[in-house]
Amino acid sequence: MHRLSLSHPIRNARAGLLVAASLAALLLGFVLIPDLPAITFVSRTGFWFVLVAFVIFVGALWQSFRAEISQLHWRRLDGMGWVVVGLGSALLMVHETFGFKIVMDEIMLLGTSMSMHFDKTVLTPVRGNDIQGTFVILDGMMDKRPLFFPFLVSLLHDLTGYRPANSFVLNGILTFVFLSLVNHAGRRLAGRTAGWLGVALCAGLPLLAHNATGGGFELLNLVMILGTLLLGARWVERRDEAAMVAFCFSALLLAQVRYESVIYLLPVAGLVLWGWWREGRLILPWPVIIAPLLMIHYPLQHRIFDLRASAWEMGSQPGYTTPFSPAYIADNLYHAFGFFFAKPTDQPNSLLLSSLGLIAVPFFGLALVKWVRSLPRESPITVATAFFAAGFAVQFALMMCYFWGRFDDPVIRRLSLPTHLGLVIAVLAVLPQLAGAAAIRGLLALAAIAVVCVGVPSMAAHAYSQEYLPGRETAWRRGFIAEQPRHDYLMIDNDSILWITHQVSSTPIVQARRRRADLVFHLRNRTFSDMFVFQRFNIDPETGRKTLRKDDELGPEFELETVREERLQTLTLDRISRIKSIKTEAGVASGPATADFPVPKDRAEIERQRRAYLENFLKQLP
Repeated sequence: MHRLSLSHPIRNARAGLLVAASLAALLLGFVLIPDLPAITFVSRTGFWFVLVAFVIFVGALWQSFRAEISQLHWRRLDGMGWVVVGLGSALLMVHETFGFKIVMDEIMLLGTSMSMHFDKTVLTPVRGNDIQGTFVILDGMMDKRPLFFPFLVSLLHDLTGYRPANSFVLNGILTFVFLSLVNHAGRRLAGRTAGWLGVALCAGLPLLAHNATGGGFELLNLVMILGTLLLGARWVERRDEAAMVAFCFSALLLAQVRYESVIYLLPVAGLVLWGWWREGRLILPWPVIIAPLLMIHYPLQHRIFDLRASAWEMGSQPGYTTPFSPAYIADNLYHAFGFFFAKPTDQPNSLLLSSLGLIAVPFFGLALVKWVRSLPRESPITVATAFFAAGFAVQFALMMCYFWGRFDDPVIRRLSLPTHLGLVIAVLAVLPQLAGAAAIRGLLALAAIAVVCVGVPSMAAHAYSQEYLPGRETAWRRGFIAEQPRHDYLMIDNDSILWITHQVSSTPIVQARRRRADLVFHLRNRTFSDMFVFQRFNIDPETGRKTLRKDDELGPEFELETVREERLQTLTLDRISRIKSIKTEAGVASGPATADFPVPKDRAEIERQRRAYLENFLKQLP
């Protein structure tokens, strides 16, 4: 039996500093800073908080793995394992089109990465214009989404130049990293073949492919959950400062990927205490002591949920008044079962993974009871898995209590990915107790057949994505952007952030109505090569009558000419129109100016008029 010693003066001093840092972080994050200054503080400093944490994390990984990396030799590498991971990654990415799948999340994250890249601030741009060849963000707002994913995308922007497609590049890299971690976890839990089985089970999940080719933070969330679990096993095994810093800062960054990922700080805290108890002393390196202070921005950013009631998205699901309640559990469980065992043509699920997971979970529960009773004698990966099982369970329970927690909903099914990961871990963890080597090879063969015969056809057809209209509209708009030889036009669209992140001048329709006189000025002066508006019409199935979507009406003062339209769904029509003229307050139609104006001969007068014009131009930008 180990006894935790608390008598060492230096360790006691460090423990006191950790307590003081934690109390200071709690006071600053929850009490002392008012709501509006909190948002401003995060906007100006959030990038730097994440940068410091990321640098410490990478440095700790290098310190912990440096000796092993220096001893690596290509002959010692599992070549077949890398082949399996490579094939699995390719399968997940070649059958789906790269694009923004869950529009509000992914476009907002891209917008935040844009401001992080250009200004090192945390803002989602809502107004932006091309000014003399330079695209400038004119206005933005603080988004509710955590910062780690847009931070990584902004690093790609810094290294390769700003490109909206960098979100897809990052997710492509993360897909390979994730399957590599699954392979490694499977090997440690149940042997080499089990690692390949884990990769095959993940490669046969169309939902994973849907997100691997998107611009969201789901792949990063999976990588950080599994990576933190494996670093937890390393901490249990080594119990040194480098392993602890890497483990703790992996958890700190994991909490900044998705809102609910903060749940996994509970098993992390449990593993830290377990390691201290096993070691018989407190291990508190300086980065861990200051870690609470590097999380101050996290609760401050969550003030958005207090300032904006719309941040909970309850308006999109009428009839709900509270975001979380046990009353939602029964209905959400019904929808979860319907998702996991639906036809692959209807939902991006994996019947094989769902079935094996359903069988494995009860045995996994029995194994957990056994492991807890003999935890000091269990392997480090088993100890870490036992602790993280609580995280998977609490995360699933939270989703079942969420008002919009229906896994079969096109917007919400991505939230089931951590549960899918938990099922894979459960399957791999019980294999040594329930199956021999021959049975594991048989399961691997079955998983490979399921990938080819079920997973690939489902991914290739991706019928499950066709019902999500905003995603299809976004792809349609991006096609329009790609076809334009120049990007110096103005697009009026309520989803203006999409255009701004593609460096196209844009403003919402409500802003265009409000600033009609300014648009008249720009139309007369040919500020933009063209002015377009995007609108959606709903079609009455009985009469065929087209009704403009609410808030898409520009008003009778705008004369429009249809440029492109398409029915992306049966009863909707999307249209992009050119603005030909705008009626002024006097009722006169105003189009582009055609008259030639004399140019003054005096250079000083030319410069004075140029400056005056530019100043007026900037004031009237939409």
